[in-house]
Amino acid sequence: MSTVAVNRLVAVPAADLWRLLTDLSRRFPVGAPVEVLTPGRFGPGTAWRETRIRPDGSELAEEFVVLAAEPPRRLVLGSPGDGVDYRITWSLRDVRRRGRRCAAVTVTVQARPAAPAGRAVALLLGGLAARTVEKVLRQDIAALAAAAGRHPAV
Repeated sequence: MSTVAVNRLVAVPAADLWRLLTDLSRRFPVGAPVEVLTPGRFGPGTAWRETRIRPDGSELAEEFVVLAAEPPRRLVLGSPGDGVDYRITWSLRDVRRRGRRCAAVTVTVQARPAAPAGRAVALLLGGLAARTVEKVLRQDIAALAAAAGRHPAV
């Protein structure tokens, strides 16, 4: 199993980020179409499919399911991949910086090979894949921070 983690400080309270992170109707990153697969309120068992554009211009559809939700501190998602299963954990906590309430955000992705091909790919491309995942996580946190700036708390 490989793990990648990214940290960032965002200049809004954790509760504001939580609302954006869990609002599938305006799911970040902006422009990523979302198809909700389960009815009802957001929480464990909620599933959706989102489509992102890869750097090469092709589309990537990913399915996510909420494994745990502890508002506004922790969100754990599962996502089956091609030979690899992913577990994504968003951790949010309030901190004070220059007298202002901010959120310390940590996103951790754990990849677990689910098939022999997944193990081979992990061995051959582990470092490259980790750098790619880290770049995507940084972009996701930046998109969340930008969305928080556009959508002030109500």
